[in-house]
Amino acid sequence: MSVNIPGIVSVALFYVAILILGVIAGRKTSKNSSKNALLVADRSLNLFVSVFTVTATLVGGGYINGSAESAAYSGLVWTQAPIGYCLSLIVGAFCHIPKMRSENYVTMFDPFQLKYGKKVGAILFIPQILGDLFWTAAVLAALGATISIILSLDATVSIVVSSAVAVIYTVFGGLYSVAYTDVLQLIFIAVGLIIAFPFSLSHPAVDLSTIQNSWLGTVPTSSIASYIDTLLLCVLGGLPWQSLFQRSLACKTVSIAKWSAFLSGFFSLFLAIPPIMMGLAAKATDWNSTDYKGPIPIPDDQRIYILPLALSYLTPLPVGIIGIGVVSAAVMSSADSCILSTSSVFTKNIYSDIIRPKASERELVWVLRISVVVVGVMGTIIAISATTIYGLYVLCSDLMYVTLFPQLTLVLWMPSCNAYGCVAGFFLSFILRLLCGEPVLGVPAALRFPYYDVENNVQLFPFRTFCMLLGTLTIVVVSMATNYVFLSKKVPAKYDFLKCYKQRTIRMHISDEQVDHTYVVPGDKTETANI
Repeated sequence: MSVNIPGIVSVALFYVAILILGVIAGRKTSKNSSKNALLVADRSLNLFVSVFTVTATLVGGGYINGSAESAAYSGLVWTQAPIGYCLSLIVGAFCHIPKMRSENYVTMFDPFQLKYGKKVGAILFIPQILGDLFWTAAVLAALGATISIILSLDATVSIVVSSAVAVIYTVFGGLYSVAYTDVLQLIFIAVGLIIAFPFSLSHPAVDLSTIQNSWLGTVPTSSIASYIDTLLLCVLGGLPWQSLFQRSLACKTVSIAKWSAFLSGFFSLFLAIPPIMMGLAAKATDWNSTDYKGPIPIPDDQRIYILPLALSYLTPLPVGIIGIGVVSAAVMSSADSCILSTSSVFTKNIYSDIIRPKASERELVWVLRISVVVVGVMGTIIAISATTIYGLYVLCSDLMYVTLFPQLTLVLWMPSCNAYGCVAGFFLSFILRLLCGEPVLGVPAALRFPYYDVENNVQLFPFRTFCMLLGTLTIVVVSMATNYVFLSKKVPAKYDFLKCYKQRTIRMHISDEQVDHTYVVPGDKTETANI
């Protein structure tokens, strides 16, 4: 198949537009070259920009491709992600986000280091960093596959170019560039999807009557518990992500942070409708009547290509090219968010707080920029070379739900929790999740819960939620027990090796203002740190 020159030119123009907008937005950072300008855009985001950037962060390539894939292979009821993530943002809007923004934190991990200490808090970075890295690789790989199908361009070239564009404007402007390019990217996504899906439904090869009894899908009785488990994973596991809180913490006020998350939930749900319709169109397509030359029926290992196949074979070429812009915008909005998220956590919570507490503002800015490049390169290399990227991200998403969701909720709302409970709960839930296995990665289940499907190697028990609840209980019980034995002096204070019973004051430099946060525990020592 020959290379589609008009399509390549159109995509190139789109990339140039995104790059120019990102560099222009980055000028705001150049006027105030500080880490807070790069990390939280000087807390300047208004409601309009915030809604767009929060929605764009969520509605990435995986969200769009996954919605189409689920509808095509399993039916509408299996597209849990749109409803789940909508509910996730609504929960966050009224619980976690106002609490975080009112405290003027810089990253999601500041309250952990404030309450548990810098090094204990650093343990919780592991699933976040892995999740961001593998998700960046996954969306870049999805873009490469999409462009190779529609434009007949080498997938590696598209991955490298897309990653380079996202890295360049993120290096120049940090969150300013990412947020303002998200506005343009989301407009492309919304307009492109709305234009494309009617063409796919009206294609002569599509006969919706063939799926009139199956488009909704069914949930077998044996899978109901597992289905609920996955839905809870989307709802609660969608909360503890630095990329979400980075935007919320950058809002001008607590009210803007709350309402932008609330509105973004419904906006993201609306944007899932077109790819779901395209997935249903693909399900109702007689592929023998199209120009598609691949295996029929489309095998399971190619199910992630449902959306690009629909754009390529069920829509006119100009519409397919617009679809490439949609996927490119969705991928870059996810990739730049994850790259900046990981780089922010490393710069702020690891380099500044642990490795070099006395680092200058200029040094931290350059560490952040170098981190953006390194993370972007790592994500690109994994996207090009790995074959199980999506499986790795699935496992990381589970870890976010199982390990970080209870930790974040308790550190914000349960003052009596301490570092001993944090460490015990983290490792217990982490190890339990690994023992449950992961079929996508080919990892066998060492721990089999009731109703285990031996034939398909699938846990039908809601094991993720079980591990999360057990981890939550462990945090509470261990914290209460250690509080009792130390505060009642049944165990001497010299054995408090995690130093839980100190008074910690963390001085946070927020642009031109200085905010002191003090976590008070009965004790006779005070520890002060700058973050």
